Amino acid sequence: MKYDLTVIGSGPGGYVAAIRAAQLGLKTAIIERYSTLGGTCLNVGCIPSKALLDSSEHYHNAVGKFAEHGIDVKSVKVNMPQMIKRKDEVVEQTCKGVDFLMKKNKIDVYHGHGSFVDAHTIQITKDDGSSEQLETDKTIIATGSKPIVPAAFNYDKNRVITSTEALNIQKVPKRMVIIGGGVIGLELGSVYARLGTEVEVVEFMDRIIAGMDRDCSKELQRSLKKVGVKFHLKHKVTGVKATKTSVTVDVQKRDSEDTFSLKADYCLVAIGRRAYTDNLGLDKVGIQTDEKGRIEVDAQLQTNVPGIYAIGDVIKGAMLAHKAEEEGTFVAEVLAGQHPHIDYNLIPGVVYTWPEVAGVGQTEDQLKEAGVPYKSGKFPFRALGRARASMDIEGMVKVLAHGETDEILGVHMVGPRVADIIAEAVTLMEFRASAEDAARMSHAHPTYTEAVKEAALAATEDRAIHI
Repeated sequence: MKYDLTVIGSGPGGYVAAIRAAQLGLKTAIIERYSTLGGTCLNVGCIPSKALLDSSEHYHNAVGKFAEHGIDVKSVKVNMPQMIKRKDEVVEQTCKGVDFLMKKNKIDVYHGHGSFVDAHTIQITKDDGSSEQLETDKTIIATGSKPIVPAAFNYDKNRVITSTEALNIQKVPKRMVIIGGGVIGLELGSVYARLGTEVEVVEFMDRIIAGMDRDCSKELQRSLKKVGVKFHLKHKVTGVKATKTSVTVDVQKRDSEDTFSLKADYCLVAIGRRAYTDNLGLDKVGIQTDEKGRIEVDAQLQTNVPGIYAIGDVIKGAMLAHKAEEEGTFVAEVLAGQHPHIDYNLIPGVVYTWPEVAGVGQTEDQLKEAGVPYKSGKFPFRALGRARASMDIEGMVKVLAHGETDEILGVHMVGPRVADIIAEAVTLMEFRASAEDAARMSHAHPTYTEAVKEAALAATEDRAIHI
């Protein structure tokens, strides 16, 4: 078979690229090495973790909040196998949805490991050892990423686990150590902390979610401490040893010789992810990678080999599903002769703990470092009637605006449903709105989004109404 475009990898970046290309009239194929489409995000990432996050939140509320709402519940207990089963059903339904979209858009799907024979020939090696080849005019590499697991951590998929295995634990652990205070570790850590696990986080940096605004880090850490999560900031893990039933994690203070050990049922390694380009045959076509193994691309997301593009986690930038989707759409439209654009500054970041965390644009530290004059306005959720009604009073919204022009430069939030609310900030910034613009918009009352208006008022003239 010969195709106008072949996409290697069916995660959010890959399948969206394939759909957009098909919409634009390109004869398109997609190659997926696993039996189901959707990549890490749908199978062992975004979707299953959110399913477990919601389940654990329901349990946590039943135990801790229902009585205050006037709902008396007796003998509340966790049915972990059912929780995992529901998660699996959500994943299955979502993956079947992608299957349907491939058929609907007449995209040919190949299962097997895709690798380059040359710039226009791709070999697909199947699980049974057989293989086939297809010809392609253009190719998009969308193979995603894999967890980083240093050899010293003795990853065994049993007691020393990554996010993949953490999604399938059949019994609530008594204790869990998490290496890494980033998004993945904190999301999964909050799942188990809410189910009753004693969770301890070891983080090398001086704060959690270090890539987000510092105020967000403080707010989230304060909230997670309330559900029992313990933090060892400015510490590093020097070794991990596991038995069949437990694990010991050796920890050292970052700027000291002080050491101690943590014992637990599981050690979750969540120190980041690496670009997954293993056995792609990049050397056969001369595709260049950087020191971290990421594929180098130009402004059109094209590699140094004409006709071969790369998107998502295999290139530089935030490892986010929606970033990959934007890039997939971008390349498909470039191939169709259009002139798309991506503003990477306006791709939001989200942490799906509870309260949620979301941010877009520049952080306060970034503005300080760049010497940009700015003003800041903050508004706490506890001052909102809607938040008090739902008992979700933790967190705040922070608006950063240019000190001279009033243009919104960054918006950062911790609170209820901020993963959805952040879209308001993205829209405002996409149209280069000022803080005053946001402050003068009518927001329905009572809603969580009123916190955005109030924070914008605070940034405009320090005139928030409800504090």
